[in-house]
Amino acid sequence: MAVHKQDALDYHALPVPGKISISPTKPSDTQLDLSLAYSPGVADACLEIARDPSLVSLYTSRANLVAVVSNGSAVLGLGDIGPAAGKPVMEGKAVLFKRFADIDVFDLEVDTKDPDELIRLVELLEPTFGGINLEDIKAPECFYIEEALRKSMKIPVFHDDQHGTAVVVLAALMNSLKIVKKNPEDLKVVVLGVGASGVACSKIMMNFGVKHLIGFDRSGAVYKGRDNLNFAKEWFADNTNPEGFDGSVEEALVGADLFLGLSGPRLIEPEWVTQMADDAIIFALANPTPEIMPDEIPAGSARVIATGRSDFSNQINNVLCFPGLFRGALDAHARNITEEMKIVAARAIADVIPNDQLSNEYILPSVFNPEVVERVAEAVHAEALRSGDTRSFGPRVYV
Repeated sequence: MAVHKQDALDYHALPVPGKISISPTKPSDTQLDLSLAYSPGVADACLEIARDPSLVSLYTSRANLVAVVSNGSAVLGLGDIGPAAGKPVMEGKAVLFKRFADIDVFDLEVDTKDPDELIRLVELLEPTFGGINLEDIKAPECFYIEEALRKSMKIPVFHDDQHGTAVVVLAALMNSLKIVKKNPEDLKVVVLGVGASGVACSKIMMNFGVKHLIGFDRSGAVYKGRDNLNFAKEWFADNTNPEGFDGSVEEALVGADLFLGLSGPRLIEPEWVTQMADDAIIFALANPTPEIMPDEIPAGSARVIATGRSDFSNQINNVLCFPGLFRGALDAHARNITEEMKIVAARAIADVIPNDQLSNEYILPSVFNPEVVERVAEAVHAEALRSGDTRSFGPRVYV
């Protein structure tokens, strides 16, 4: 379905500017209502929380409130357009949280490129929020920021560009492997784009059992000892490409079972795909134009094809992950979102489709399938409780 520029602008501007607002959850129609909501009644809630800080989850909205935080340095495929220009995206993320998981969001666009400034600001906001969703922060700073906040904060911190993509890619891979009847440890995987999502996708695939993985950035193949590697790519080089392959993407694709593109438009030539292994899998996720368009892939040269677009089958969309993942983590009062929580989330997404309904064109459920959020939330909640890494906060009492 084509989206026209004026329709998009009108959607954002009319009948009121923006996409979100704040609505009270309690009545405010009488003098008594106002006395309970504010002075003098509010003081009783304040004093109870002062006596026992865990009660903040009972008497305020904190347990259902997430901050979407960005400095606008890597917004979608638009690049470093700044925090103000990134605000429509952050408001959009708030809409998705509310629509699919009934989670409330404040979007926070931060005017700094200094990662330590951003870290400190988010740390100071911990009393307000039940979780932090980092968004559209460029690599490699995004790795440093997330890791620092995960260590210093007692609430879940999740960089969706990394891990939301990784979870849905893994779910798509789980179901694709059922179709092509291959095992993760036997795959040859080629990843084009070793940025935030490329590193996270590679990590989660390796945790799932993938052993033979080669990644490429703008400078070519990533291998141990190569020049021009930041700290995230140093990790990547140390843990992938065990044979030190330093050839081209075209050469790497010979005999490859999976191509994962997280880079830019039209970087893969159709004839390269014909050299991949039998029953090859192609996840070309650059948006809006993938590394290779599905209708340009030679017939019979790939078994399963997915993109990030909604106008082709098999859309790999982060919305399948983050609403349910945060719902489960918030309800469990989790301190962190662990690797195990991500893997059970991926499996929950994959399992929404019964095995007898899987096909080359149907490896992921629709984002509108209500079972997705429900199953992901249940799986993440159970894993958080199993791990024991939860806070002793009061019960969830909101609807």
